[in-house]
Amino acid sequence: MNFLESIRVSLRALRANKLRSALTMLGIIIGVAAVIAMVGIGNGATASITSQIQGMGSNLLTISPGQSNNGGVSGGAGSSNSLTMDDVDKIKIGTSIKAVAPVASSNAQVVLGSGNTSTSINGTTEGYEVIKNVTMARGRYLTKEDVSSNARVAVVGPTVVENLLGSANADIIGQKIKINNVPFQVIGVTTATGSTGFQSSDDMITAPITTVQARLIGKKTVRSILVSASSEELMQTAQDEITATLRKAHKIQAGKDNNFRVQNQADMLATMQNVTQTLTMLLGGIAGISLLVGGIGIMNIMLVSVTERTREIGIRKAIGAKGMDILLQFLIEAVVLSILGGGIGIALGYGGSSLAGKALTLNTSISMSSVLMAFGFSAAIGIIFGVFPARKAAAMDPIDALRYE
Repeated sequence: MNFLESIRVSLRALRANKLRSALTMLGIIIGVAAVIAMVGIGNGATASITSQIQGMGSNLLTISPGQSNNGGVSGGAGSSNSLTMDDVDKIKIGTSIKAVAPVASSNAQVVLGSGNTSTSINGTTEGYEVIKNVTMARGRYLTKEDVSSNARVAVVGPTVVENLLGSANADIIGQKIKINNVPFQVIGVTTATGSTGFQSSDDMITAPITTVQARLIGKKTVRSILVSASSEELMQTAQDEITATLRKAHKIQAGKDNNFRVQNQADMLATMQNVTQTLTMLLGGIAGISLLVGGIGIMNIMLVSVTERTREIGIRKAIGAKGMDILLQFLIEAVVLSILGGGIGIALGYGGSSLAGKALTLNTSISMSSVLMAFGFSAAIGIIFGVFPARKAAAMDPIDALRYE
């Protein structure tokens, strides 16, 4: 019997037991769909985090306080108050450093007339506009004079305008808003950008850091210092210069640990990508376990099928069918079940990934390599778990098979 005839006989056998064939494929369908969906969600999460970190600023270096240590108990990263405006003044703009901006932040209640909203307040300087690539929809951004004069002025995001006045396009320039009962005059509205980083820049108010420290926070330390390197090639040079400058300013002796951290944007990006890729592999691996379960299901059903069709096998062998013909027939049945299940699983995986992306507001991405991997794995499952039942069928003695009741 040739190969095409073996396929025809195998398909006829599967059609004769449609429900059982469908239930057998179910494990493969669920496994492949889960793998495809998990990989798609993982790729979407990686792309989203990459976009967010890149949107935090160009060639960005972030300086943050180190750990606090009280009575031998270490606090978390950033828990100390080791950064001040004096540190900002010591970081000089030069060949490797394009802009510097301190950040002191707080959450506050903002009121304008009958409008009321809670949002984040960022105290910073004019350098923030350069580092974060801020563009203005109308009005102006902070100036050096605003910072030096402790001006009570504010730049607001479009979401803040909408929350206070009911429309992001409402005229708010020149109006007085109260931030924790302290009046600030609105001088500008930023262009809507969506989420950039770990907070939405649209739902944020920016004011001179000197004013925020004196009027809203009550302390002179800064949460972080943002530095934009002149180019990507000079990021390491800028990082080394900043480290040397702050160690000297903080009088840290040689061999002692820094009481601050300088994080490179590229390092942050690589770390987050590694984390999301590891999680994607973990989720895909967990989903892949169901493929193994599906393979065991195929082997189980094929063994049952061999037992049920013992007399058929005996008759076929008696009229001249070889052991290889019998093996090929049952192996083809197992592979067909796996491939059909894999194809349906891929389609369901695409759909599931798309629905999950909409629910999580992620742009999910399914690579062709993951599809080929899942499809190839499902075919391999059929071969691996179909070999044993097929060999059992091929090894039957035709006389014993004919006697089987």
